Amino acid sequence: LELEKIDAILEKIANDPEDEELKRTEKNLWLNIQTKANEGRRTGIGITAEGDMLAAMGLRYGSDEGSAFAVEIHKTIALEAYRASVNTAKERGAFGIFDAEREKNNPFILRLKEADAKLYYEMLEHGRRNIALLTIAPTGTTSLMSQTSSGIEPVFMPVYKRRRKVNPNDKDVRVDFVDEVGDSWEEYVVFHHRFKQWMEVNGHDLTKNYSQKELDDLVALSPYYKATSNDVDYLKKVRMQGDIQKWIDHSISVTINMPSDVTEEVVAELYMEAWKSGCKGVTVYRDGSRSGVLIANTETKSQAPEESTALIFPTTRPTVLDADVVRFQNSKDKWIAFIGLIEGKPYEIFTGFADDEDGILIPRWVNDGVIIKNRDADGGSRYDFQYKNKRGHKTTIEGLSYKFNPEYWNYAKLISSTLRHGMAIEKVVDLINSLQLDEAINTWKNGVARALKRYVPDGTEAKKAQCQNCNSTNLHYQEGCLTCKDCGSSKCG
Repeated sequence: LELEKIDAILEKIANDPEDEELKRTEKNLWLNIQTKANEGRRTGIGITAEGDMLAAMGLRYGSDEGSAFAVEIHKTIALEAYRASVNTAKERGAFGIFDAEREKNNPFILRLKEADAKLYYEMLEHGRRNIALLTIAPTGTTSLMSQTSSGIEPVFMPVYKRRRKVNPNDKDVRVDFVDEVGDSWEEYVVFHHRFKQWMEVNGHDLTKNYSQKELDDLVALSPYYKATSNDVDYLKKVRMQGDIQKWIDHSISVTINMPSDVTEEVVAELYMEAWKSGCKGVTVYRDGSRSGVLIANTETKSQAPEESTALIFPTTRPTVLDADVVRFQNSKDKWIAFIGLIEGKPYEIFTGFADDEDGILIPRWVNDGVIIKNRDADGGSRYDFQYKNKRGHKTTIEGLSYKFNPEYWNYAKLISSTLRHGMAIEKVVDLINSLQLDEAINTWKNGVARALKRYVPDGTEAKKAQCQNCNSTNLHYQEGCLTCKDCGSSKCG
């Protein structure tokens, strides 16, 4: 099928009306890919849901027994995949560059010989159809579709709670939580699909509104206990990957989650262990090093960085300020914000619709410039935005204050005054979110908060915020997004 796709791509290139010289590089690239694909007929047989499989077998992920069983599974798959490739070679011939002499000292081939001598000698006689056959690919999206654990990874969380907003006046509604602005929320439990199956088999009620302690007790009874990604010892996980790698001819996609306070020495030890274990590669994510990544659970609350403390800005606005241009979309509305900066910190903000009839005409590639405070002929002040085009020439857009809705402009002046008086940026975001405004201006309010969140220092604790996935209050800003340190969910905007 992949070879057919290459044929289709080459046919499309041939039919493109461009000059042959323009198409030469792309055409040669795909011809080389076609040659390599035909010579090796490389494929990638793999598995997913290994974490769920071990749980179903009553084996704990990361235990000696669980790891040994997993290795035996991959050994069996390797032997049968190579046997099928040899049998296919008997019918259709070996891959184009097969050379038994070049492979005679290959460790993987020698392991096959030790495990099944008959298969090895048949391969010497007939060759095999594929140069390599096995891999453990990243299967995040696939696992979501199949509702299983991913690849050879353990389950991240077997059960957690979520909330949905409800109208307390509706019939038969249950209100479990009321937030600080008075919104009502109903809590409900989300089960990992295979954990849910375990509950059904063992007679546990799936409709019950369990307390957190009851959920913890359920997990303790299940085969997922002490077998999630936060529980498994990372050195043991690396050794398990190395043992499985002995029966995978390509590489393995595995992520090792480590706590935020992990030392360089421990990370170095993990990399050395991966090398000693025979891994072809290893991926390490330190908790909090990147937003939106599944991270290790921790009860330690990180302190907000010093940058979140009050800043001292000049009492008089400088005539010229560096500025960032931020574009975003709320619902169907397109917005643009000009954020004046002092030492990289927001000092003022101007924002409104980007596509008003009288709006801002600015190239999409412009991401920064300067905001200049000037005076009109009548003595009134105005703010101009200036940027350099790709040739280095300056282009000035006069009168930002006249380009945006006056109501938005007046609110922006109030928000800018809080920035100028040194209020911590995360507190300014909280203040904006708490404003009780008309529905028509709410998208503007959300846009301003969204534009300013990107300047909140990474690691800043989001006080009074609560994770909608697991109800944790251990939320921190990371790259402008709110990231839960307990369940790993991330919310931007």
